[in-house]
Amino acid sequence: MKIEVIYALPDRQELVTLDLPDGSTAQQAVEASGLLQKYPDIEPGGRNKLGVFSKLVKADAVLRDRDRVEIYRPLIADPKEVRRQKAAEGKVMKRGAAELNAGESPDA
Repeated sequence: MKIEVIYALPDRQELVTLDLPDGSTAQQAVEASGLLQKYPDIEPGGRNKLGVFSKLVKADAVLRDRDRVEIYRPLIADPKEVRRQKAAEGKVMKRGAAELNAGESPDA
């Protein structure tokens, strides 16, 4: 069966096309791709999650013909925390504007 393994880096992506036997797993595809040797920092199932067409899978997930195994890099920042920080900054800005407007007289 034909399988693609992809690893996206900030400045480029690596795409490897493989011909694997039926019943191969996502882990086996990553190992067969040679990307672990090229990028030793990849830890499938550890730091790096695996997916098939944007859906997270476990390393032992059995693949189907024409699947694309994706190796995800760890997040640099937690998206929830970034949203919280932006929301907090927005509240401060609104509060600051309200305090400025409160100091003005209605006649001005």
